[in-house]
Amino acid sequence: MKRLYLLRHGQTEFNARKVVQGRCDSRLTETGEQQARMAGAWLAARGVRPDRVVSSPLKRAMRTASIVAGELGFEGPVEVEKGIVERAYGEFELRPFSELPYDVWDPTDEIERYGGEGNGRVRARMKAALKADIRAEGVGCLLAVSHGSASRQFIACALGIDGNFTERLPNCAVMAFDFDEAEGRFEFLGVHDPAGE
Repeated sequence: MKRLYLLRHGQTEFNARKVVQGRCDSRLTETGEQQARMAGAWLAARGVRPDRVVSSPLKRAMRTASIVAGELGFEGPVEVEKGIVERAYGEFELRPFSELPYDVWDPTDEIERYGGEGNGRVRARMKAALKADIRAEGVGCLLAVSHGSASRQFIACALGIDGNFTERLPNCAVMAFDFDEAEGRFEFLGVHDPAGE
């Protein structure tokens, strides 16, 4: 059985201001940098040694992945994985959460009316990308850094539920999954908050 650790990136300036990010980017705050260090230390304390580290191409995820990889003593490169980028929010990006007429974490397929990316598309690309990454030769443990809404959709996909995964998913949350290679199926094992444990 293979293991996937999926992380949400650390807190950004837009997170702190409650601004919709989507495909836009903002830097990690000092708190976000500390969260990434704590996540790396939490994984290291549990003996996690990834064979491969991948990240969304957005800078907030890449920076988080770089810090976590450093804490783990990972010597390989952090690879860009476009398939785990955050969903697009269309015309609502760079606007306050309060202006979004949907739940920011679960705007459903309705967001497509405004140029965004619906849940079905997010789930399909997250599943395809992470399945390909963990099936790569020599990978028994994969570490991937993604985003809040995209990660919630991946969890829902792994659980086989139509609705949104509603459990709290703080910045730098660590989500663990087993991967059954024969069946091509992820099993969700739970969410951990290194800052709160």
